Amino acid sequence: MKTIYDIQQYLKQFGTIIYIGDRIADLELMEVELKELYQSQLIEPREYQSALLLLRHEIQMEKDKRQVK
Repeated sequence: MKTIYDIQQYLKQFGTIIYIGDRIADLELMEVELKELYQSQLIEPREYQSALLLLRHEIQMEKDKRQVK
């Protein structure tokens, strides 16, 4: 997975569509969903780790943007 869109498409395979309207909340909810899938052993550790790294990076970038405003 290389983009947030990739993660969204991956989650769709499990019937999960996330859109709250707040970008950070969406990303954090995706992180929770991935964690649940991982704990249920439905996804591989490598997929989980790469998605988690990408999500956390994106969350930090969004928080940094909000601090600048």
